[in-house]
Amino acid sequence: MGTNIGKFTKSGKFHLTIQALNLLAANAKHKVWLKPTSEMSFLYGNDVVKGGLGRITDNINAYDGVVVFSMSDLPLGFGIAAKSTQDCRKMDPNGLVVIRQADTGEYLRNQDDL
Repeated sequence: MGTNIGKFTKSGKFHLTIQALNLLAANAKHKVWLKPTSEMSFLYGNDVVKGGLGRITDNINAYDGVVVFSMSDLPLGFGIAAKSTQDCRKMDPNGLVVIRQADTGEYLRNQDDL
C-alpha cells in the first residue's frame, strides 16, 4: 500500500532506505554531481571525496542532507554533507565531501535484506 521509504530501528529511530531515492531526488534542494570516474566507487559503498566531485549546489552547510547524482542527472544515492560548499572549494582533492547513507548499489549488496 505505497512505497516503503525506510524502517524503524530497535531504538525507535527512523532510517531512510534507498527506496526513498526517487522522492528525495524530485524534491532535493542540496545536490551533488559526481564525475564518471567516481560513480562506481560511490556505488560500491564508498564516500565521496573532492576529487570525484563534478558540481555542487550553493549554500550547502555541513551536515545537510544531499542527493548524489551522476553528471547525466541520474540519481545514485543520498548522504550527508561533510563540509559546506565554501569549505569544499578550499580543500584538497582527497578531502571527504559527502558521507554516504544509501546508494543504488545496495540492491545488489543487500539483496536479501531489502
